[in-house]
Amino acid sequence: MLDVNIGIPVKPFPAAKGRLAAVLDGPNRAELGRRLAIRTVKAVVESGARALILSADDAVTRWADSIGVDVLLDEGSSLNRAAETAVTHIRGNGGAWAILHADLPLLTGADLSRPVSHLADGGAVLAPSSDGGTSMVGASLDWMSFAYGAGSFHRHLATLARHEPLVVTNRGLLLDLDTPDDLVAASATTEGSWLNG
Repeated sequence: MLDVNIGIPVKPFPAAKGRLAAVLDGPNRAELGRRLAIRTVKAVVESGARALILSADDAVTRWADSIGVDVLLDEGSSLNRAAETAVTHIRGNGGAWAILHADLPLLTGADLSRPVSHLADGGAVLAPSSDGGTSMVGASLDWMSFAYGAGSFHRHLATLARHEPLVVTNRGLLLDLDTPDDLVAASATTEGSWLNG
């Protein structure tokens, strides 16, 4: 069994959720970004994996330190580069890795239990978001070419095809919070009721 380390890219909180500007002001978007990140870290810990925050922001680093989560500093150039840096770091310690988005408002530890178990056994995992992106990707490979952006799920699926990844499609990983419609959809669910408080 491999140790499973999950890298969670976190933007500076004041820059978080810019596409929600029509319905939330800057301070509320920053608070939402922080609360989403806390929820994601909690789900990772509940799944039995180790959380690792990926950030180029000093305030995010201080926040992660305050809740006892390790931080891997990246140069902030791109999500792809941050993911590659995380893989190099985690594989240097011999563990399985995953990259998990921090904007999944319905995510629970139970949503991650099957993929974490599969990763611990040396398998690869891939989870699409409802808009065709990639909510989670992981393996025990020493390197991977990441291709985040619109339609990234299919690009990552092609990259991992020969490793026969477990494709995970549960509600917690499908709904990422990018648009006002996503916020409405998440808020209407029992799991997303925390967004209203």
